[in-house]
Amino acid sequence: MAHVRSMDRQGRRMDARDRLIIALYAQLKAERDTRETLEWAIRNGAISQEVLEAIAADPVPVVTSEDIASLEKIIALDERRKSNRN
Repeated sequence: MAHVRSMDRQGRRMDARDRLIIALYAQLKAERDTRETLEWAIRNGAISQEVLEAIAADPVPVVTSEDIASLEKIIALDERRKSNRN
């Protein structure tokens, strides 16, 4: 795949654009997980009006550097698996 940028082989480091994409993906996934949990709680009557108001007013947590580091490890493992197959 010529159009896909590869990671730096020496440091296994991604450029800033790749890191941003990973961070945005992680944030989107966290938001989806939160929404699914909230939907379940609402359907099952497990949340009071006060809790719903607090959740609606609370900002979505930002992606941490630990989240990005974990995702980088996963990507590196995938890269190793791909190279071992070839």
